Amino acid sequence: QVQLVESGGGLVQAGGSLRLSCAASGTIFSINAMGWYRQAPGKQRELVAIIISGGSTNYADSVKGRFTISRDNAKNTVYLQMNSLKTEDTAVYYCNAVVQITSWVNSRNFWGQGTQVTVSS
Repeated sequence: QVQLVESGGGLVQAGGSLRLSCAASGTIFSINAMGWYRQAPGKQRELVAIIISGGSTNYADSVKGRFTISRDNAKNTVYLQMNSLKTEDTAVYYCNAVVQITSWVNSRNFWGQGTQVTVSS
């Protein structure tokens, strides 16, 4: 199986920065894409950023210009650099990976356990 472990969440003041990381481990043939989602209490989970094979990225409009997603393929790890944090960024952040387990089976989605990010005013 595949496991995603997030780290780097915490409590910061508005205007501060955090860097989240997510390491994938287990049976992995290849990782087609990795991304970050977030969910605040009472709200739907939303896409924050995604990076695919080849390095192309997409960002939610609300974080564009403030957040940067990157990856380390050798470590099967994705990062989310979060700058100029706002109180509205407060949420549980989840890592997602589209993983191909073997060369003959279609890829599957896996989720991390989530890490809390709290931005205070």
